[in-house]
Amino acid sequence: MTSVWRNSVALGTLLAAAGWAGVAQAQAIDCGQLVGHDFGVEDLVIAEATPTPVGDEAPVAHCLVRGHVGERTGIDGNIYKVSFELRLPDDWNGRFVHQFNGGNDGTVVPAMGNLFNGDPADSALSRGYAVVSSDAGHDGSVHPEAGLAGGAKFGFDPEARSDYGYGAVMKLNPVATKLVEDYYGEAIAYSYGVGASNGGRHAMVQATRSPEAFDGILAAFPGFNLPRAAIQHAWDIQSFKAISGDVRTAFKPEDLKLVSDAVLNACDSLDGLEDGVIADSPACQSTFDISTLTCEGNATEACLSPAQVEALRRIHAGPTNSKGEALYSNWAWDRGIESGDWRFWKLESPIPPWDNMPLIATMGASSLAQIFSNPPVQVEGSPAALEQFLLGYDFDTDATVDATDATFTESPMDFMTPTDVDNPEMADFRDAGGKMIVFHGMSDPVFSALDTIRWYEQLDANNGGNAEDFALLYTVPGMGHGSGSPATDKFDAFTALVEWVENGTSPSHLVATATPDNQYVPDLIDATRKLCPHPLVARYAGGDEKSHESFTCE
Repeated sequence: MTSVWRNSVALGTLLAAAGWAGVAQAQAIDCGQLVGHDFGVEDLVIAEATPTPVGDEAPVAHCLVRGHVGERTGIDGNIYKVSFELRLPDDWNGRFVHQFNGGNDGTVVPAMGNLFNGDPADSALSRGYAVVSSDAGHDGSVHPEAGLAGGAKFGFDPEARSDYGYGAVMKLNPVATKLVEDYYGEAIAYSYGVGASNGGRHAMVQATRSPEAFDGILAAFPGFNLPRAAIQHAWDIQSFKAISGDVRTAFKPEDLKLVSDAVLNACDSLDGLEDGVIADSPACQSTFDISTLTCEGNATEACLSPAQVEALRRIHAGPTNSKGEALYSNWAWDRGIESGDWRFWKLESPIPPWDNMPLIATMGASSLAQIFSNPPVQVEGSPAALEQFLLGYDFDTDATVDATDATFTESPMDFMTPTDVDNPEMADFRDAGGKMIVFHGMSDPVFSALDTIRWYEQLDANNGGNAEDFALLYTVPGMGHGSGSPATDKFDAFTALVEWVENGTSPSHLVATATPDNQYVPDLIDATRKLCPHPLVARYAGGDEKSHESFTCE
């Protein structure tokens, strides 16, 4: 797979042309000599190349390379380029990771290669992988005058939108892999694409747009349907605002703990063991009934007001237009609704410059307006103005995620999603021998795990029931948008992916633990739990209640 994508210049020819003949074979080019060389790539600029010893922010000695490709001027007059950071470990394992970042991108996150396994000391770089990271083709800091809307202002340039969606990866990846191979003087053995949230979306998009670029892809809680998911922001804010007139006070933490406890009481035993883990989420969706928490009047410690119950029912059903047509997805009832992560995204943040408004009403609102509307809608960057945009959002006329015009010829769905998002097959990735692992928390407050499940089930159907031959989905009970929820959310999916890619060993399950400081599940701190590939459910079979070995995937 890798040789088809890279087609690098032969090492001997490159070194002779650059005057580096005789450099030690273990490192074909000295780190300090990289600055100013374009390696035959027309628009590559290497601005910095620094030998970096082991330190607080360097788990291994490596060459830190910074540069950019594809500089241009956008139709909005701004300068755009794909800025990147490439880290080349001295003790290289022959492998490469393209680190896909989250949010609106717009900054070059250090290229450490987060593996999303709950261990901050463990990264792709620390394991010896060469790692690249980019800003996805735009600088999110160039519009400070726009306040909270500044990071999404690139949405007024069509190519910047496309780069954010897919183009930056396709521009940078062949350049980065070429630099890696020329630096070490040997071909990359295996390439991996790794990302979470918007980075997980990047990963899934590349499986359809550059299917031979990566041998393995890890997509964590992916926003693969992000433009539609952004419509949910307006749906949520309108729903919460109707309760008390203030989104931040629509639900107290105690209210959501009440809901969490009720879901747990209704569903915990469905997998055969009452342990705080709702492994059988499919059965829970038909078992739990939010109406049982309804008070006759105002909310109390034991019940919710009718307005609160209606708001929760409404947001879990997902956004629709006036015809009742779904604009995104429904959501799972799960105990993670009590987590700070759920509250931060949907109800309230601890951030004073945001006026303590939630993420969906600040960064999410500006993204919906300026990136996921076509044409983009100019919004002011104050918390009040962004909330007002969401409150005034019309689900009949403003949901333009599929629209195009003469300037913006790609719709938000065109540039943001896998090419076969609504009818996935991933035939090219499958036929190239690629392997993909997706995992998603059932309590994710920003991207619905049920949407990811539907995507996978359609992928499976389109592959004759054999999607597991190249793609696996693991759902994580209780987990929100990453770790820090009432869940056993610490596990190593990346190692499982590598074993699958390089040794042909498909992971029958993942072994999960709770992070040591998890306040929600203290009884599970020293326990292990089994995560089963969808549609299998981990069921208690008897034995040690603390051990994953007491569960079977059924």
